[in-house]
Amino acid sequence: MSTIRVAVGQLCSSSNIIHNAKIVNKLITKSISNKVNILFLPEATDYLSRNASHSLELAKQVDDKFLPLIQSHIREEISKIPELEFFVAIGIHQPSPTSNRVQNNLIWLDSKGQILQKYQKLHLFDVNIKNGPILQESKSVEPGTKLVDPFKLNSSSPWKVGLAICYDIRFPELNHTLAKKGANIITYPSAFTTKTGEVHWELLGRTRAVDSQSYVVMPAQCGYHDTKADLDDTAKDSSESVTRVSYGESIIVDPWGKVVVRLSKYTDDLSNHKDSEGDYYEFGYADFDYEHILNIRKNMPLMEQRRRDVFPGILD
Repeated sequence: MSTIRVAVGQLCSSSNIIHNAKIVNKLITKSISNKVNILFLPEATDYLSRNASHSLELAKQVDDKFLPLIQSHIREEISKIPELEFFVAIGIHQPSPTSNRVQNNLIWLDSKGQILQKYQKLHLFDVNIKNGPILQESKSVEPGTKLVDPFKLNSSSPWKVGLAICYDIRFPELNHTLAKKGANIITYPSAFTTKTGEVHWELLGRTRAVDSQSYVVMPAQCGYHDTKADLDDTAKDSSESVTRVSYGESIIVDPWGKVVVRLSKYTDDLSNHKDSEGDYYEFGYADFDYEHILNIRKNMPLMEQRRRDVFPGILD
């Protein structure tokens, strides 16, 4: 297909993985009813935790409790439009088999709910920003060690997807390598901080799109996360207090750097996007045109014009 429909789903994940799965399934239903081909969901869609030990506890439940609910729902919904080619990219945590940390993974599901690809986040968010966030993701998350090569939607598709996660967006060599290997859709699912989001979120997304001459899809967590949602009321009163807030503003950027989809950010009135059950989530989509990419790359052939003679080993 030279034209495909691509969606971003935005939510505010809590520590209740069952409830988060319920919201994901609402986004899947909405996607399929709108004949979307790919639904991109944020980093840590499965949960946001209170601390490292809590994260590991929840991660052990993802494969058995969270994913089966989503996989079965995909199969149920796609049965209504069996001719639709449908995929879901979703950020989850899984326990590391070699340490007491978790993996921050992005998985790619097909219309049967099967996991076809899995990328483990390479660059971990270890920062100390004055008057901003102080975070050390590496204390609880095990870094990945390899790139996942861009892959086609099917054997005859011109579309190739490159996978990355959140902080990866700040490293242009990753973006360049994905584009060099043929990616024309690159995703950065995120749970961006509010401080960095205000100044860098859109800037980075548009830059990566222009650099790679690809569509860039940035699904985001948005709002104040309930990290005690898995506790009863009594336990909530005495448990560790943690404030987690994510910037939001999921965007889709075309290969010329134009933002073609934009959802709310955390300072907007998110109550406007709650459904009849009181669940917050947002959804937006755009139709991607392969000819648009070809024309941009033909008129400005960046890949061919790179000075590999001056930058050997970097651009190769």
